[in-house]
Amino acid sequence: MFKMKGVVPPMITPFDEAGNLDVPALEKLVTYLKDNVDGLFITGSYGAGAMMTTEERKKVAEVTCKVVDGKIPVITMVGSTTTRESVELAKHSAEVGCAAVAAVGPYYFKHNADSLKAFYKELIDSVDIPVYLYNNPGFQGYEMNLDLLQELKEMGLAGVKDATFDILTHATYQRVLVDDNFDLALGTEAMWLSARSLGTEAFIPGLANAFPEICQKMYQEGMKGDYEACKETQFMVNKMRDIMYMAKSTQLAIYAMLEIKGIVKAYPRAPFIPASEEEKANIKQALLDLGVL
Repeated sequence: MFKMKGVVPPMITPFDEAGNLDVPALEKLVTYLKDNVDGLFITGSYGAGAMMTTEERKKVAEVTCKVVDGKIPVITMVGSTTTRESVELAKHSAEVGCAAVAAVGPYYFKHNADSLKAFYKELIDSVDIPVYLYNNPGFQGYEMNLDLLQELKEMGLAGVKDATFDILTHATYQRVLVDDNFDLALGTEAMWLSARSLGTEAFIPGLANAFPEICQKMYQEGMKGDYEACKETQFMVNKMRDIMYMAKSTQLAIYAMLEIKGIVKAYPRAPFIPASEEEKANIKQALLDLGVL
């Protein structure tokens, strides 16, 4: 069974200054990342999936899979407001070679357990690749309780991307849900050390878009059980996360950091406003002061 392993960044989607999908920049970013990470999680929160049309989301999956060319697994976030669109995206992801799909709970409206079971069951039945539940209460707008996840596991759900930012919830998932047929990935770099001590083997760090090397260092330290070294790296990573908020959000900071490091120059999609030149200068200086540039 496929399971996520290692550093799997939630890849940003590059747009041009006019707000169009920037395919050359996307190809450049994927080319860089595929040699430095263990997988790619695309069209999610960092990837602005909710801000793109269905065709744009398909294009990102096509380009990413083509450039990756099987070197690392690609996981597509296919969640949307409707079951129909999510199923269409899931089928397309399977067709173009993605290893798995994940879906945040249908957003905007609040849905009850019966609706959510029907949503995920249709996704699971629509494709032959694994389907993950991307649990992000802040973005989907509601909680998903353990009873629901247990029922979905029985229906064939392959795993959870945990973006609750709650280590007790993560520990409960590890204790109750995880086995040889059910996977769990941490949806942030902020708590890798804690999650690893519980048995987690994959995390989805936004920071790894621009700084895969420090995320890989932290991952390897955790996997080797060198928790003292991992603690020091975790503290450094969390200092870098503090710097990311100089751009008003972690997503916007990644676009700025990619430019600062000379990896790719791209823009977020409006109504997001790119980091200002002053903000980028402040971010660069803070990263230099921290010794990571």
